[in-house]
Amino acid sequence: MEELSPCSEACGPAIPMEATHHYVPLSPYEMGRMLGQGTFAKVYHARNLKSGQSVAIKMIDKEKVLKVGLIDQIKREISVMRLVRHPNVVQLYEVMASKTKIYFVMEYVKGGELFNKVAKGKLKEDAARKYFQQLIGAVDFCHSRGVYHRDLKPENLLLDENGDLKVTDFGLSALWDSRRHDGLLHTTCGTPAYVAPEVINKKGYDGAKADMWSCGVILFVLMAGFLPFHDPNLMEMYRKISRGEFKCPQWFPLEVRKLLSKILDPSPSTRITVAKLMDNPWFKKGFKPIVAPQPNRNDSMSDVRAVFATHPEGTSEEEAEETTSSMKPTCLNAFDIISLSPGFDLSGLFEKDTNHRPDARFTTKQPASTIVSKLEEIAEMERFKVKKKDGTVKLQGSKEGRKGQLAIDAEIFEVTPSLFVVEVKKTAGDTLEYKKFCNQDLKPSLKDIVWTWQGSEQQQEQQPQPQ
Repeated sequence: MEELSPCSEACGPAIPMEATHHYVPLSPYEMGRMLGQGTFAKVYHARNLKSGQSVAIKMIDKEKVLKVGLIDQIKREISVMRLVRHPNVVQLYEVMASKTKIYFVMEYVKGGELFNKVAKGKLKEDAARKYFQQLIGAVDFCHSRGVYHRDLKPENLLLDENGDLKVTDFGLSALWDSRRHDGLLHTTCGTPAYVAPEVINKKGYDGAKADMWSCGVILFVLMAGFLPFHDPNLMEMYRKISRGEFKCPQWFPLEVRKLLSKILDPSPSTRITVAKLMDNPWFKKGFKPIVAPQPNRNDSMSDVRAVFATHPEGTSEEEAEETTSSMKPTCLNAFDIISLSPGFDLSGLFEKDTNHRPDARFTTKQPASTIVSKLEEIAEMERFKVKKKDGTVKLQGSKEGRKGQLAIDAEIFEVTPSLFVVEVKKTAGDTLEYKKFCNQDLKPSLKDIVWTWQGSEQQQEQQPQPQ
């Protein structure tokens, strides 16, 4: 789906809205002039009649996106924008829906695209550095929340009235837990001139390192006024990208040349990381790190669920989940059981990064209802929110940690009617905070029902068999 960038235009005559579903009233907003449109969406300037705040409303045709199977992509875009609340990222205020439309109410950024500045010619070094610093700050924050943008380019960078950068268009973004078993992303996407060589080669890629490459191309464009990898023949351009063949103009300072050679390194394993980049002397000059605001504790996803709800009227997806009297665990077939056995674990042949395997696994002879009850008790003690769906108990922390709120999935598998396997893994948050929670809270609280523990790093000591 093509994201359209809100630009500076006066609010025109109100455009009448169609009748809306009862749970998503659009009355607070007066629609104004259309700012742009794509295949599936139109973007309008609008005004909140209560607060007077200007917003941009992206109106998506629900029937069209259903026909082409883009609903999951829209859900992901909403989830991502809720995760990345940062001063240098365009904010999503709320999501609404009518019978035929989905509405994204977003921050109105009236300075236009950064691309428009670059189209007039190269920027001065200090200006280019400022935008690059804000871009890296925003991208680093996204990565800390497990979000990879995958389509970074000047057209997706907006400027507000103060001249500050805002990253937009998360339509092609990916979440940390969407990686395959090899710990890598595999969807080839992005804009050819800005895409990393490993994405072109279709062998799997690290989302953070691919985003870093795109940031390097943007820095080059800001400083030069043209692309580092350009050729009328697309395959020739891909060849240059794969080999990292580019030349810096004479006016580039030596520090910038050296930095770009580290960012536009065709080998992702040796490409500079965000942490090392932020320690670079050229980058650090005048850099003022921005602390992102704490998330709104009252920020609910109920409006998102309402947009896609398929339950009877008046019942949300969450309510349907919470009223389910029992959970049906996932049944394992013979191949699944073999793969769970330590002696037959072949994951080392395929997984280069063992840190992304399931963090811990335990077996128990207690029924699924007892397992779920125990997990709910732990969640209540530690103030975690609980969701149950498709054999998985999801625990969502309420405290803001070093890398956001801790989130844990406990998936229950039925081996036999009297034997269950539970896989526990972190889906969001800081790894050290997760390990501390497991060792100090989770494992001691589960000792009465656990038969054996098996972790990804070390074989856990065997627990007494429950009576």
